Amino acid sequence: MMDKQGILVVLSGFSGAGKGTIMKALLERHDDYALSISATTRKPRAGEVEGREYFFVSKEQFLSMVEEDALIEHAQYVDNYYGTPKRYVEEQRAAGKDVILEIEIQGALKIKEKFPDALLIFVMPPDAAELERRLTGRGTESPEAVRARLKRAAEEAVGVEAYDYILVNDQLDTCVEELHQMIQVQHSRTSARIAMISKMRQELSRIGSMEVYYEVLPPDRRSAFRDAKCARQIFMCGSASAGRAHGGLVTGPGQGRMYRQKGEHVYVASIL
Repeated sequence: MMDKQGILVVLSGFSGAGKGTIMKALLERHDDYALSISATTRKPRAGEVEGREYFFVSKEQFLSMVEEDALIEHAQYVDNYYGTPKRYVEEQRAAGKDVILEIEIQGALKIKEKFPDALLIFVMPPDAAELERRLTGRGTESPEAVRARLKRAAEEAVGVEAYDYILVNDQLDTCVEELHQMIQVQHSRTSARIAMISKMRQELSRIGSMEVYYEVLPPDRRSAFRDAKCARQIFMCGSASAGRAHGGLVTGPGQGRMYRQKGEHVYVASIL
């Protein structure tokens, strides 16, 4: 099995777009993700727990983390500071987890500069009226604070083109599944398969230097073909044109020979 290096995913969105709800549902359904926990100087909301939603720190503590280069990124949002601890992200990616950073647009763009292969996803509600309804429905902020967040959303709407995908949060189940697919497909990008490509080139270079002689296996020797069916590798040979003439590449190593069955005929190739 190939070693899997986790990818870095940045999830942003307007305040009130439902990022937290989406992330909670995603983590409940899949165990191959790790949600990065940010440090922030804002006060905890009702129900939030230290070390679960955020690391709540003072402004002085936060600025000290910046000076020590302990954050991947940091930004200021509505009079508060937010930042992503570096060590946690590195450990989770090395363990094969896809690490999701839930951060605002300033931090997302900084992440993209440092990590060009990072996946940027922006969450939006179906329309602006729905966004206002969600913000008001929280019941945790004053009308002035709601207006400030809507003003901020208008500013952020100008920069969302920098993101790789737009995720519309209308129906939660559909939204969560779309997010999962957006992330998983990134593992098939060329940039995520460099080690596999290098290994394949080396193997093909070695195998491609072999000279192969093809012959039709007579009926009285076909037991050897049956014994060879337990072989587990597939070889691609430099003389593959001869194999195609008999119906395709020859497969299955057995005592230095390779076999393939095509209809009633069995072909054998010996490495010279």
